[in-house]
Amino acid sequence: MKLRCLGSGTSVPSLERSSSSYIVTLKRHRILIDIGPSVVRRLLEYGYKLNDIDTIILTHFHVDHTADLSTFLFACNYGIEPRMEPLLIIGGPGMHTFYRRLTRVYPWITPNNYELDIKSMSRDSIYFDDLCITTERMRHNRESIGIRMEEKKSITFSGDTDYTTRLERLAQGTDLLVVECSFPERKVKGHLNLPFLERLVGKTNPKKVLISHLYPEWQLFRGVLKSPYLLAEDGIEIVV
Repeated sequence: MKLRCLGSGTSVPSLERSSSSYIVTLKRHRILIDIGPSVVRRLLEYGYKLNDIDTIILTHFHVDHTADLSTFLFACNYGIEPRMEPLLIIGGPGMHTFYRRLTRVYPWITPNNYELDIKSMSRDSIYFDDLCITTERMRHNRESIGIRMEEKKSITFSGDTDYTTRLERLAQGTDLLVVECSFPERKVKGHLNLPFLERLVGKTNPKKVLISHLYPEWQLFRGVLKSPYLLAEDGIEIVV
C-alpha cells in the first residue's frame, strides 16, 4: 500500500502546494482521494495515466477538493486514449445530486464508452477483493466524510473536519493517518489545529501522521514536529 501526496495545500493559491489530493496504489487498485485544481496535470507529472485510476473518492464538495473532476471525466471521453474500463466515484450524502448538476453544466462528461458507478456513502463499508473502504461522517459540510482504507495495512483520511469522536473511531490504530491541520495554532470552525490534532493522536495511536491541508500560516511555524508526525509536501510518497 503506497500513498503519493498530489497536493498538500488549500484553496489559497500557492506555487509550492496544490489543493489537497492523494493517490493510493494497492495491489489491484489505484484510488484518488479528492481531485482539486491541477490534479490531472499532477497525475501526469508523477507518471500516471488517467486510465490507471479506477476509483475517485470525494471527502466533500468544496471546489478545492473537486475542481478537476470535470476535467478528468472530460478527458476520459476525449483524451488520446478514451476510457473503456469502469470507474467508481464515491462521495458523501448528495453525491448523486452533485454529479447530476455537474453534467448539466458540462454534458460532455457523461461517459461515452465506459461504465460509471456513482455511490453515496456516509457511515458504510464496501469491499473490493481484499480491500475494505469505510466511511464516517465528519464535521465540516453536511456531505463531509472521512475514509479508512484497509488491505492488511490501513490508511485513514480525515478530509476537512473539526474535532469529532467519529474521527477517533475511524482512525483507531491506523498505520497512516492523513489528517487536515489547516493552522498550527489558530482555531477555525470546521478545521483542526495542532492542539486538537495532538488530542486526536493521543486517543487513536496511529503509527504515522501526515499533516496536510496546510494554509500559508504554516510557513511561519517555528515549532518542532517529532515522530509520528510528518509535514506533507506535494510529491511526498509513503509506503505503508
